[in-house]
Amino acid sequence: MAQALAESRRGLGRTSPNPPVGCVIVQPNSGEVVGRGFHPRAGEPHAEVFALREAGEQARGATAYVTLEPCSHFGRTPPCADALIAAGIARVVVAARDPNPQVDGRGIERLRAAGMEVTSGVLEAEAVRQQAGFRARMEKGRPHVIYKYAMTLDGKVAAVDDAGQTEANGAVSGPEARARVMQWRDECDAIAVGVGTVLTDDPRLTTRGVPGGRDPRPVIFDRAARTPPSARALREGAVVVTLPHADASALASVGVTILPAATLEEALRGLHDLGVSTLLLEGGPTLASAFAAAGLLDEVRAFVAPKVLGAGLPPLLTPSRPMTEALGLEIYSVEVVGQDLLICGENKVQEAAGGRPSELSAL
Repeated sequence: MAQALAESRRGLGRTSPNPPVGCVIVQPNSGEVVGRGFHPRAGEPHAEVFALREAGEQARGATAYVTLEPCSHFGRTPPCADALIAAGIARVVVAARDPNPQVDGRGIERLRAAGMEVTSGVLEAEAVRQQAGFRARMEKGRPHVIYKYAMTLDGKVAAVDDAGQTEANGAVSGPEARARVMQWRDECDAIAVGVGTVLTDDPRLTTRGVPGGRDPRPVIFDRAARTPPSARALREGAVVVTLPHADASALASVGVTILPAATLEEALRGLHDLGVSTLLLEGGPTLASAFAAAGLLDEVRAFVAPKVLGAGLPPLLTPSRPMTEALGLEIYSVEVVGQDLLICGENKVQEAAGGRPSELSAL
């Protein structure tokens, strides 16, 4: 199943609105892997089909390891459950059930009805995390939001140079951490910043140094449409989120998609309608605080650099609410990346439990 998850990872950022899925087919007697496959993009065959093609006749009597329950309905492609049955697969091991109401257990039932042995829940947590964008679309009607940032041990996200200007956040962490961020950009559908970041840094919001990498869709939260039409992030597919009454005619004239929204929740639903399943939030503390207050941060990935500035800028999030209202995360990973410590956690609380609507006008 770990190998199947490695296969599915190859489709991250490329399959929306479908989930990333991987499949590995193994001959039980020899333990030999005879087929591998992953879902490359919507409209193309699913992972099981690619793995079965590679396995050929060796699929008969074999075990298929699949990261998501095989589909049981006709969509753009035929049901994968039927393909596994027709190939003579004897056993199927599934990581996670499909939350799609058209499937949700029906794929497993179809396989068992055909006489197959089915095991489910193997490396389920890892699979669910990998499919987070698809699951957010199915269960919440919005993208999965990942907030990434880097800070020093004393909570600073930037330093001040001799001219009194702040350096880019990337200066906080080391090259290995910055390379990891590029990988995340490649794996997400869209990347978001606030207009303040655009006006200060004019970032490109692209992916660099990733073999075969692709650039995520830029999203700028800009309530008053202050983004200059010449901004480097305004490439094809760029989205600018504004208040409904904002004059965004200058941006619209250069082909930018304008997404009017009164709240962050409305903005996320609009991004969902544009096909965004995973949103990497790279804005500053203002944008992050708004998402956190609304309970809309699904995941946080924080680099902590072994540095102490002591003076200068305030900590990342200056408390504006009591600690009892803090967003609690469940840590799922802690690792050393180059010189930095990477801590990753998930928000297991639904928005309605602790979040409150966030007016875009407050940004």
